[in-house]
Amino acid sequence: MKASFKITLLLFIALLTFQSCEDMDDVAAPEYLEVNDFIWKGLNLYYLWQADVPNLADTRFANQGDLNTFLKGYPEPETLFDALRVDKSIDRFSWIVSDYRELEGMLQGTTKNDGVDFGLYRKASDSNDIFGWVRYIIPNSDASTKDIKRGAIFYGVNGTQLTVSNYQTLLLNAENYTLNLADYNNGQITPNGKSVTLTKTELSENPILINNVIETGAHKIGYLMYNGFYPNYDSQLNDAFGSLKSQGITDLVLDLRYNGGGSVQTATRLASMITGQFTDKVFSKQRWNDKINAYFESEDPSALNNLFTSTIEGTTVNSLNLTKVYILTTKSTASASELVINGLKPYIDVVQIGDITTGKNVGSITIYDSPTFGKENRNPHHRYAMQPIVLKIVNANDFGDYFNGLEPTYSLKENITNLGVLGTTSEPLLSTAIGKITGTAKMVKKTTGKQFPYFEDSKSINGVQNQMYVDKVPAGLLRSLE
Repeated sequence: MKASFKITLLLFIALLTFQSCEDMDDVAAPEYLEVNDFIWKGLNLYYLWQADVPNLADTRFANQGDLNTFLKGYPEPETLFDALRVDKSIDRFSWIVSDYRELEGMLQGTTKNDGVDFGLYRKASDSNDIFGWVRYIIPNSDASTKDIKRGAIFYGVNGTQLTVSNYQTLLLNAENYTLNLADYNNGQITPNGKSVTLTKTELSENPILINNVIETGAHKIGYLMYNGFYPNYDSQLNDAFGSLKSQGITDLVLDLRYNGGGSVQTATRLASMITGQFTDKVFSKQRWNDKINAYFESEDPSALNNLFTSTIEGTTVNSLNLTKVYILTTKSTASASELVINGLKPYIDVVQIGDITTGKNVGSITIYDSPTFGKENRNPHHRYAMQPIVLKIVNANDFGDYFNGLEPTYSLKENITNLGVLGTTSEPLLSTAIGKITGTAKMVKKTTGKQFPYFEDSKSINGVQNQMYVDKVPAGLLRSLE
């Protein structure tokens, strides 16, 4: 959000809470409490469930001294952050980092990465042992030069079995490590003695993995596999739609099965590329906490709406003007991906094929330790930043209650025994979509083989790449403040 908005917002809210916050505005916290002070004040202002956390109440502390006494009880900022959240069964997605440079990179698709995108599953519902399988390999990565590809199974790292308690340490912390491989035999994950050594480098992932056209009968089917809503790739996404449009596609299969989400603005632009006939109509609506909503509703209620658009930074959107879209999903389909599905449903026919989605119907913003909580004039003493949940998003019909996920129109779960090659007409999910488009598939094939309990994936493992976030206040409100 721009500083002008945040300053105006802070002044507005200060009027509402002047008596309880008067001393806090005038007295700075001591340096050793600066991070904790930033955490409390940022969450007190923006957190979606602020009213449900007694220690975040506007009247909880009479002055800065009282707040300082409370903050001293939390020597680790991460501990304070967790203590100020509602139950994690409600808030599953708020995050804090000790270095905002890493956070900023992840939100743009840049990470320390070996190039293996994977899913993690429990070996059994009552087992703490887990295993992974490779979903795809990121081009131009270290893994792209190694003997590992989609469908490979791994059970351990550096000879240690992966478990629910050690997987983050083993997979996240080391820059060089060896994956211990396994085979699937009669329902069991069996080590096969093979391994592959990988090295993480700073890697920017282009989220457009596959973009092609499949011709079958009278249909020219566009297939786009899109793996992250990274705004710095929006022009490439628009170009991809331009290519599909120039080839005269009649149908579109949008593959979001491994897309954990990202920018709300990018989601709105993607929906506008799929359609084009709904420019300036409401794609989605934001609902913040009572304090933030009061500001918006007082100053500019329309600023809470995200509208279909016909331009991207002055460039015309390559819209397909479709009235039906086929979207492929799994348990890893989250946040902005779900927003696209839910936001399009009031306007066009959305045929969802695959598994039920994650169920992330809330969004976040990046909060820095600065006078306006924005990037400008950040505290030079540390690099902590927060990515707390600050809003819920609903569609034009005010529906947004999919905490347990969006149910597919046609259910078909991926199975490690029959994954297929992404982008080919024999790959099960894409094959099903083609069959539904052409009318040649009257029934959906059943998922065969053992189904392992889903646990995690490489995008959600760090808590950042499955975020849905707003990076700035809507343009209409910004103009009203200039």
